[in-house]
Amino acid sequence: MTPNTVEEKKHHEFLTQNADFEVRSLDAVCFNESELNHPWWYNFKYAIAGILFGIILVKAEVISWFRIQEMFRLQSFHMFGVIGSAVIVGIISVWIIKRFNIKTIYGEPIEFVTRKLNKGNIIGGLLFGFGWALTGACPGPIFAQIGTGATVAIVTLLSAIAGTWTYGRLRDKLPH
Repeated sequence: MTPNTVEEKKHHEFLTQNADFEVRSLDAVCFNESELNHPWWYNFKYAIAGILFGIILVKAEVISWFRIQEMFRLQSFHMFGVIGSAVIVGIISVWIIKRFNIKTIYGEPIEFVTRKLNKGNIIGGLLFGFGWALTGACPGPIFAQIGTGATVAIVTLLSAIAGTWTYGRLRDKLPH
């Protein structure tokens, strides 16, 4: 994708610049440098989307500890089907965004930056998988589990917050 406008070129230069000294923004999966300010009530659309997403997670049984355990024990295809469907939808969505040069709802360009795989990705993925297998939750479903009354998921939420805080404190000392 070649940048067409001055704003797109500026954005592209920002994303592809030498990141030896400024790596924090490139650690994000999605970095939004929008300067747009909206009234507080604009956030209701995110609350509604979150509630609908939570309902979908509950109805699809992907927040079920038992379904997650079935997946990790290779006893059921249910979760693999859900995850596989999400991957396929993601692939098609990225293809459409690239093919038709789709912009955000605010007209900002969407760019995909290629990053190389390193051993930290493998270690982080394994830690994530182990935590998921032990707790029966990954970050998305934690809130839906708590919302359904599975209050033991609060321990998982607090652990996720503690892990994020710890990473933030140790980030500069870790190899990247």
